[in-house]
Amino acid sequence: MSDQPTGQAANQAADDDVLRAPLLLEYPFRRTTGPVIGAYFTALREGHLVGILDDSGRVICPPVEYDPQSGKSLTKIVPVSSEGEVVHWTWNSMIREGQPFDHPFAWALIKLDGADTPIYHAVDASHEQMSAGMRVRARFALERRGEVSDLECFEPAN
Repeated sequence: MSDQPTGQAANQAADDDVLRAPLLLEYPFRRTTGPVIGAYFTALREGHLVGILDDSGRVICPPVEYDPQSGKSLTKIVPVSSEGEVVHWTWNSMIREGQPFDHPFAWALIKLDGADTPIYHAVDASHEQMSAGMRVRARFALERRGEVSDLECFEPAN
């Protein structure tokens, strides 16, 4: 017969041998946005939009930090209009939690005047109003804080 503890007594003995220390895992740092995304968020806070000039001279909006073709860093921020044209759209009739509206609306690719690439965003319009080629304008939040939600949506421009 063994002198070793068994069952619950053995588990208690093993737990007593474990060194324990309290650990609080946290990340108290808020990520900085950098010069490109920071410029975009600053523009949103001020109620306008910007893009970035890529290596081939095209304006990308929203701006990106690196050229999609060459991978080189991009730095030339340029203004773009807060109005543009719907390129493609789809209707959203099933409202879900976390969506921008509590009523049906469209999701659309919108090519802003002065930009060469479209931005994807919500359009607050009726199904009958929506069409490819329709003109829309940005609607900014009344209280802006320099974040993506400052651009509330787009709406018909006429």
